[in-house]
Amino acid sequence: MRIANHKSLLILVFILASWITFAVIQNSTKLRTVLKLPFSLHHWNFVMKTHPEPALNPAVSPAETELRIKSIMEKLDQLIPPRPFTNVRSTTSATHSRATLLSPRDTYCRGDQLDVLLEVRDHLGRRKEYGGDFLRARMSSPALKAGASGKVTDFNNGTYLVSFTLFWEGQVSLSVLLIHPSEGVSALWRARNQGYDRVIFTGQFNRGTSQVSTDCALVLNSSAELCEYLDTRDREAFYCLKPPNVPCAALTHMHSKNKDVSYLSKQERSLFERSNVGVEMIAKFDAITVSKCNSEKTVPVKRQCKFGMASTIPSGHVWKDTWNPVSCSLAAIEMKECLRGKFIYLLGDSTIRQWMEYFKSRINTLKSVDLHESGKFQKQLAVDLNKNINIQWQKHGYPLIGSLTYSVKEIEYLARVIDRIGGERNTIIVISLGQHFRPFPIDVFIRRALNIHDALQRLLLRSPDTVVIIKEENIREMNADVERFSDFHGYIQYLALKDIFQDLNVGIIDAWDITIAYGTNNVHPPQSVVRNQINILLNFIC
Repeated sequence: MRIANHKSLLILVFILASWITFAVIQNSTKLRTVLKLPFSLHHWNFVMKTHPEPALNPAVSPAETELRIKSIMEKLDQLIPPRPFTNVRSTTSATHSRATLLSPRDTYCRGDQLDVLLEVRDHLGRRKEYGGDFLRARMSSPALKAGASGKVTDFNNGTYLVSFTLFWEGQVSLSVLLIHPSEGVSALWRARNQGYDRVIFTGQFNRGTSQVSTDCALVLNSSAELCEYLDTRDREAFYCLKPPNVPCAALTHMHSKNKDVSYLSKQERSLFERSNVGVEMIAKFDAITVSKCNSEKTVPVKRQCKFGMASTIPSGHVWKDTWNPVSCSLAAIEMKECLRGKFIYLLGDSTIRQWMEYFKSRINTLKSVDLHESGKFQKQLAVDLNKNINIQWQKHGYPLIGSLTYSVKEIEYLARVIDRIGGERNTIIVISLGQHFRPFPIDVFIRRALNIHDALQRLLLRSPDTVVIIKEENIREMNADVERFSDFHGYIQYLALKDIFQDLNVGIIDAWDITIAYGTNNVHPPQSVVRNQINILLNFIC
């Protein structure tokens, strides 16, 4: 009797364990989506994971999307804690902070790591007891057209370790910039998520033979009748005040301008005066000499860059104006032959439109097709009928900031564009977005990125051979309107985008690290940078 009961109990346990395993497998996609976000803003680093297979059931309910947005927002709030201050003198000072070169030498060898210990202090010389300063480390040799970012580790106690990998020989200068003190970071984060009205849009409606203009925005707090341009599936919306006796469908054009509004206090704004942004913290450091040292040491042969390779910090370096990744090598590829038979979709902002302009300037057989649009944001299409090359650029949907008037007759969200793409091995999709989202609360960007993620997931299920590339944001001018366009906002988006897309088989072009290495500080970097970004694409696809 006891043996029979024991066997029955074992059977029940086995059935229960099988049921739990099945339930976990069924819900693992949802749990992974909600609980991921493996980056620490304290270290200002990101750890990239390998790409698992896409989920078999990509359908995501509106409730799940809201949960995903909330989860990411909560983690970001935890990682950027409030740092209120009563006096600017208690904020981080680049001048009073102390930097120590660890294990200094007269000569360093190529491939060595050089470490700098940074102890930050306030303007009264008092040591800070917490981290969170937004720092940018870079090493460079202008005569060699060489540069690379440094890795910043934040111990969250007022000390940082800045590590440089010495990639090349020669005289090398080191730099650590205090972009914003931790108190400024906290203020920017709070202010960003307080309002949608730093940029105001003006919509132009056709009214017979004349036009009428009204205010438009992502959010309009008005009791007047509104035109709602709503994507019901993806829960994205844009609004305009409805003109009297004019239908909402008559909206044809848009432009924007900055609104005279700030969510920063006067004291907080003083942190972002030009003289306080991007201040050198190791100005007293002399250039170092890097030598080859061991001439007999064999340099390992790196594989050609392909999808799924591990991400490193830094991800590479510039030498003789050419980008060299750490974990792989970039071959010189003949562009026209590589693109033979390819259909390339360039989707997003003007930084990916630069790619379109580069392709047209370098492939003389590409012919532009007149799509009967006008303005800087007009859709572009270029074809080479002999090589069967088809390249097109299309802007992303609202928000799209521009003082020049642009057409919105065919404006649409990128998730809808992706849903219409059939896809196959000769279809290449490159997506870049971020710069136009910086002036708005971060949930707008997160929602857009999640919707694009889900559209790509659907695409890769029906056409898994489709090549998808995410081009991250560029750094931009430091003297730009900081509250709206600070690189801190871009960096948060950079980290979030990497996290959101890490479970898809997509390639990442780390334009953030590349533009730091080049030291461009320009939202539209020069052609040499664009050329190197495109060379990464060519290595991915050929």
